[in-house]
Amino acid sequence: MYNDDFLQGRLTERKEHNAFRTLRLPDNKIDFCSNDYLGIAKNSQLPTPDFQLSTFDFRLSTHGSTGSRLLAGNYALIEETEKQIASFHEAEAGLMFNSGYDANLGLLSCVPQKGDTIIYDFLSHASIRDGIRLSQAQSFAFLHNDLNDLERRLKSATGNTFVVTESVFSMDGDYCPLPEIVVLCNKYHAHLIIDEAHATGVVGNKGEGLAQYLQLHNEIFARVHTFGKACGCHGAVVLGSNSLRDYLINFARSFIYSTALPPAAIQVIANSYALFPFMNKEREHLNSLINYFQSATIAHPKLVSTTPIQVVIVSGNTEVKRVAHLLQTNNLDVRPILYPTVPKGSERLRIVLHSFNTLQEVKLLVDLLA
Repeated sequence: MYNDDFLQGRLTERKEHNAFRTLRLPDNKIDFCSNDYLGIAKNSQLPTPDFQLSTFDFRLSTHGSTGSRLLAGNYALIEETEKQIASFHEAEAGLMFNSGYDANLGLLSCVPQKGDTIIYDFLSHASIRDGIRLSQAQSFAFLHNDLNDLERRLKSATGNTFVVTESVFSMDGDYCPLPEIVVLCNKYHAHLIIDEAHATGVVGNKGEGLAQYLQLHNEIFARVHTFGKACGCHGAVVLGSNSLRDYLINFARSFIYSTALPPAAIQVIANSYALFPFMNKEREHLNSLINYFQSATIAHPKLVSTTPIQVVIVSGNTEVKRVAHLLQTNNLDVRPILYPTVPKGSERLRIVLHSFNTLQEVKLLVDLLA
């Protein structure tokens, strides 16, 4: 047995803070946990790949792309799907990545250069922060959704300036003040990058995302849409100009040095984009559940959110785990979010509502929290 005792120090520290994580298998509880907002994955609503697009190359293996896209891994279906998605989102071009993490990592690590400035929302996702860390640009956080703090940072920025935020924040469920951020970016000639991961499929009349719903998409340098949440599949796309697409193909290391998604995965993404824009009844039902939960009285403070992500603050790792266990013993799959994932004192239940949840299930949840 290899001696890796040097790992034990940090693992022990996690256990001492009651923050040690383990994996668990699905156990058929009522889902208030997953990001499958529209139930596309749960209900297996995406048809089996049939590869009927006219330009699909049948010489390719359906389950393996055989290489990176700059070598053997490019094929007609993936380029057709990129054009389909770019058209839906009213963008000039799009480039597929294997995940939202890869998309943020590739985009943010290669576009800003030494001497440039990145200003990002303090609550930005780990993939955004990691992409920024790999960049040679200087970076500064601004207080969450604080326009005054953002402007303070913009006033002192140097070089090309990039502002990075999310349309819907994954741990708070709130929106960014996008119209005001666009005004500030135009005022200070900054390039805006927005991660639409938790808005794709659920925000807008067709699930087009916040920027497009507000008709601000033409004011934004780059938009990242991911497919692993409401779309019910896997992967991501960076939307922008043809020049941005060319730039990422040449400089984004998470694109250049990754084996491309296989045709089977790309066909499912295309199928999802042919499905979710028409799921209006599901979005309406989801919104009715959100309104019910927001109006309910419970024993703990909850954050204001009009998105599927509902947050109940239960301070302390021990206490939030206790409340989560109570819900789980009543067959509700609600997971605690612990420190250090969130700041100490803001530990929480991250409750996710779905179009397949019933009002009776949400009432049970509310009763237990009351």
